[in-house]
Amino acid sequence: MEIKLHIKPMSINNAFKGRKFRTKEYDIFIVQCLRLLPNKIEIPDETNIKLALEFGFSSKASDIDNCVKTFIDCLVKKYKVDDRFIYELHTFKTIVKKGEEFIRFKIY
Repeated sequence: MEIKLHIKPMSINNAFKGRKFRTKEYDIFIVQCLRLLPNKIEIPDETNIKLALEFGFSSKASDIDNCVKTFIDCLVKKYKVDDRFIYELHTFKTIVKKGEEFIRFKIY
């Protein structure tokens, strides 16, 4: 099942102050994602996770990889999976109008 969240992706550059401290912006992003994510999803094999991510950015300058870690951290928090078991990752970038940003994902 493919899931789409209507939320602006969070860049890792905006997630931390220095090396260790999460920003308020990142804390808000986590709360919003946890609310938007379905309570249950099917994860076929929690020890061999394959993940497809699509980020809808409103700026062509957005780096495709900067949002991967912040979103995976939300999946880990919501579904209690261990990201060390992600063995395959497909990432896609789509340009959308400002205000229409999104994150779409599928676990298989």
